[in-house]
Amino acid sequence: MVTDVERAAMRRAVELAVSALGATSPNPVVGCVILDAGGAVVGEGRHERAGLEHAEVRALRAAGKRARGGTALVTLEPCAHVGSTGACAQTLIDAGIRRVFYAVADPNPVAAGGGARLAAAGIAVEAGLGEAEAERANEAWLTAVRLGRPYLTWKYGASLDGRVAAADGTSRWITGAASRADAHRLRAEADAVLVGSGTLLADDPQLAVRHVPLLRPKPPLRVVVDTEARIRPGARVLDDAAPTLVAVAPDAVVEPAVSARAEIMRLPRAERGLDLVVLLAALRERRLVSVLLEGGPTLAGSFLAAGLVDRVIGYLAPAFLGAAGRPALDGWSAASIEAAHRLRLDEVTRLDADLRFVARPTKPAEGD
Repeated sequence: MVTDVERAAMRRAVELAVSALGATSPNPVVGCVILDAGGAVVGEGRHERAGLEHAEVRALRAAGKRARGGTALVTLEPCAHVGSTGACAQTLIDAGIRRVFYAVADPNPVAAGGGARLAAAGIAVEAGLGEAEAERANEAWLTAVRLGRPYLTWKYGASLDGRVAAADGTSRWITGAASRADAHRLRAEADAVLVGSGTLLADDPQLAVRHVPLLRPKPPLRVVVDTEARIRPGARVLDDAAPTLVAVAPDAVVEPAVSARAEIMRLPRAERGLDLVVLLAALRERRLVSVLLEGGPTLAGSFLAAGLVDRVIGYLAPAFLGAAGRPALDGWSAASIEAAHRLRLDEVTRLDADLRFVARPTKPAEGD
């Protein structure tokens, strides 16, 4: 039977995991809490960064000898393999832990099996406590491992009537400073920030992280989907603030000055633009876990139509731009209400004058 103390400890473990978002990629975020034999919290830990100690090791070090005979609560199944760090399952066994709760089974075949290893050593193991919360905390990494592509968040700012630019093409600034600062936090948590050539030519964005601290050693990769290689050498995205990758068609002619300042990736063409499934697969091969799509209406419509959007974060400003304004979504439309792309609204908050919402597809995005 699970006690209230154990439930609270798992909630705390999830909080610890969430606090490391943006720092651990390509590894998952993981939190761990150790209770002594009497049920008191004696150790806490989180995975800080890839290559550093796992959450269980940090929590056990904090607990010391008080861990013997105690309980470990971990957001992800303790790993069973020895990589850059030791196997966490064996570390728990050596520490004398007698009971382990983990929220989510590890889907990575290389690391999975920790639960069975613990049970074989005579430790009482229970999976599933706090599973929904832990899944949400680790949704990017879990999606990348399960589907073989990065988790994709589409972020946009718009007026209340869903316009991202006015009739003359101007879009700065529809939303307020608080919304823009929050968007930079999303950039800091992502492995890559992605735009299309339309946004690049219209806004000349730098796509660098500003206004918030960067928790990882390197800034997010800047990715430009530029089928016909329209990018120019003076684009801000080619500065030294972060590395840049430009995806172009096989026959596109890239200016030498651009290829000197960015990596060029040639991808097969699709019906419209480039093959986005191949793009995401290529990014995953680079061990990227999460992508923030800041592209304009056309690119967003292509990702949505391909079933590749895992989360939508919108910032709505209290303004109307009217019918001549540019809509948030283009290149895709539902023929009827029944064919609408339905989302589940998970969060609604206010950021000064703006409204921020977070929504996810009602079914997992599989790209089919």
